[in-house]
Amino acid sequence: MKFRRLGRSGLSVSEISYGNWLTHGSQVEEEQAHACIRAALDAGVTTFDTADVYANTAAESVLGRGLAGQRRESLEIFTKVFWPTGPGGPNDKGLGRKHIMESAHASLDRLGTDYLDLYQAHRFDHTVPLEETMTAFADLVRQGKVLYIGVSEWNAEQIARGAALARELRIPFVSNQPQYNMLWRVIEEQVVPACEREGLSQIVWSPIAQGVLTGKYRPGQPPPAGSRAADETGARMVERSSFFRDPVLEAVESLRPLAEQAGLSLSQLAVAWVLQNDNVASAIIGASRPEQVQENVKAAGVTLEADLLRAIDDALDGVVTRDPGLTRSPVL
Repeated sequence: MKFRRLGRSGLSVSEISYGNWLTHGSQVEEEQAHACIRAALDAGVTTFDTADVYANTAAESVLGRGLAGQRRESLEIFTKVFWPTGPGGPNDKGLGRKHIMESAHASLDRLGTDYLDLYQAHRFDHTVPLEETMTAFADLVRQGKVLYIGVSEWNAEQIARGAALARELRIPFVSNQPQYNMLWRVIEEQVVPACEREGLSQIVWSPIAQGVLTGKYRPGQPPPAGSRAADETGARMVERSSFFRDPVLEAVESLRPLAEQAGLSLSQLAVAWVLQNDNVASAIIGASRPEQVQENVKAAGVTLEADLLRAIDDALDGVVTRDPGLTRSPVL
């Protein structure tokens, strides 16, 4: 495993992070989830990412139990706050002070830890003054319950505003967690330059485009049995996704010989691709089986030659999404 610094901070993270969106507490039984966690630990992964909203808090609990007994100082545990949790009361959502403070303490309990290495605003909250949000985060930092602050899917202007307040409050604002992969490059034009200016890194989710970049979904064919897209939750994901279209799936097919020439599987190529961006500190992988973890961690430390990167761009020409305006946060 290779490690990179998170932004301009002193925190190192593993190039491959393990995340449990759409798996723990929902699609994968707990024993299998713990097997995936053990596989990640055995492969040298030290960075684990979750969120309170995943499986309506169950994912945090599964991860906490899966990491129990590990040396806490050897791990980086990340979680997030914003989306509605609990019974759905008026303060069970957003980035107001009450929800942030209560959510942080609940996440600590579920994860079985005294502190979070990184606490992230899961989206930008248009309904709450940013000063209130950042002050609540600052108080958690000063209480020792949170070491670093990050965000997820904030646009460039929101990141700049947050960074200015973080400097004023003297708290370490170090990361953004966006969707980023060969097919979805909306952060490249504005978000990445803003983060480079402000000293933030990207911790990217969906580097294999919800499984599309593994090549297991074929044009004109239904999702294979047992795949994430084949069950009810996955079917809803497919309906919302721009990736599960025949032109995209056909373009992905043309990546197969490129991966073979590089001595990589398609999923390894996809994960290695996001790590070629110097502003990316870590790529989050999920898994329903330990073998998926064991395969994808092999992308750590891989260097893709310039000719190969150009060939990938040529193969995907016409199906890549780049519009920076697609980085949006909802009004709850």
